[in-house]
Amino acid sequence: MPKIEPELYWSKPNGMLPNSRFPLLVYRNGVEGGGVDAVRARLKRNGWHNNWQYPGVYTYPHFHSTTHECLGVAVGWLELDVFGRGGIRIRASAGDFVVMPAGVSHVMVANSDDVMLVGGYPDGRDWDNIQEDHLTEEGRRAAAKRIMMLPIPTLDPVNGEPVHPWIDTPSSVDADLNDFRDGLDPV
Repeated sequence: MPKIEPELYWSKPNGMLPNSRFPLLVYRNGVEGGGVDAVRARLKRNGWHNNWQYPGVYTYPHFHSTTHECLGVAVGWLELDVFGRGGIRIRASAGDFVVMPAGVSHVMVANSDDVMLVGGYPDGRDWDNIQEDHLTEEGRRAAAKRIMMLPIPTLDPVNGEPVHPWIDTPSSVDADLNDFRDGLDPV
């Protein structure tokens, strides 16, 4: 199987949303044609467990602070708004995988009638469900601390290789402070 290079989408904090220093990853046609069993098998083979099957994603903005998440599109298509207000929209179709770093806000805004997703979490971690509209400053800080303590997954959910786009992301200690002062995304 040829290696699939992910599309990278960068974010930064947005209001009460932490988003992530890691890029959101989209693997196009990670499982040719999709299929519930094939998508679930790929996730499990690469260490992404605690799997679920559901016709889409929540239709309200939310993020997770206890784990990263992979959304594998098994059937149909969906559109996600990510990164909160002023963010971007991503369309994913059967066979595509969206790897959401912890802290990244996401919401399903459109979908085919037959959409079916299989989700998974690295090492089968448990997930929480945090909504910006219900966050206090104390809750935001606690979520940010949980996110910062999460390990980078051992393997990406599609290729079964180290998650190089995340491993290669500089920490805030390594980033050029001028990038932050100029309002640029450090890369």
